[in-house]
Amino acid sequence: MTEEIRELIEKFALQNAVKYRSAPNHGAVMGKLMGERPDLRPRAREIAPLIASVLRDIEQMSPEQWEARLREIAPELIEEIGARKEPAKGLQPLEGAEGGVVMRFAPNPNGPPTLGSARGIIINSEYVKMYGGKFILRFDDTDPVNKRPMLEAYDWYIEDCRWLGAEPHEIVAASQRVEKYYEVAEELIRRGGAYVCLCEQSAFKALKDAARACPHRDHTVDENLDLWRRMLDGSFKEGEAVLRVKTDIKHKDPAIRDWAGFRIVTKSHPLVGDRYRVWPLLDFESAVEDHLLGVTHILRGKDLIDSERRQRYLYDHMGWVYP
Repeated sequence: MTEEIRELIEKFALQNAVKYRSAPNHGAVMGKLMGERPDLRPRAREIAPLIASVLRDIEQMSPEQWEARLREIAPELIEEIGARKEPAKGLQPLEGAEGGVVMRFAPNPNGPPTLGSARGIIINSEYVKMYGGKFILRFDDTDPVNKRPMLEAYDWYIEDCRWLGAEPHEIVAASQRVEKYYEVAEELIRRGGAYVCLCEQSAFKALKDAARACPHRDHTVDENLDLWRRMLDGSFKEGEAVLRVKTDIKHKDPAIRDWAGFRIVTKSHPLVGDRYRVWPLLDFESAVEDHLLGVTHILRGKDLIDSERRQRYLYDHMGWVYP
């Protein structure tokens, strides 16, 4: 019985060694043996030293000897290794991409590109090469305070795109297109999809967490347009007013409820100076730009899944189709 078990161990150990071109793995061999012979599971403690003994013998052999011995005692296991398909490599197909794509890589230039940046640049660019279309480098640079852009970082991203073989077809800086977001904001208000909130931040958070509406949510369109224009002309100070996008105030996730689209920021911007005092937050700016630029597919990390959920409300209010 022990000799029969030893022969099985040798087969599975050699198969593991040939497959991975390295000394066989004890755990993998034990797993394979127990899968083949479940009746041996109660004897695992007794069998472990036997596996270790076989593995020591095999470790003294060369890769060529592993394969020759496996062909001698279990040629069917060699065929099994060869028959296994290699995992699919390269980019996965994109649904609806056959007619060409518009892809974007959209960093905030508040620091140098990272290895993660390189991944995003390459994947988006390669999809454009695969399907044809346009690769856009877009700087989401509308936060002059918390993620304040560095002037030199704009050039760093452009240089690194070129170095990676991902030359952008178009380069856009959101901070230079704020008027476009104002136009969308005003249209959104007219459609009843946004309102100016005058709550203190802590007060609004308490309402949001309780799934209760802000008292300003039911202002008329004219009232909201007047408050919006007062945000723009300097009548309000920082923190006194924000423009919120209407969502489902009772949404199960508080992060989705009536999110802020614009806030007042009086600090100058490194690229455009004091040209604006009302700045879009990332979810508003990014959502609008994806529409204006005709982006067809968006690649995001799981950490940004809430961005899509928030932005879909904006798209629905405006009658747009989400990428």
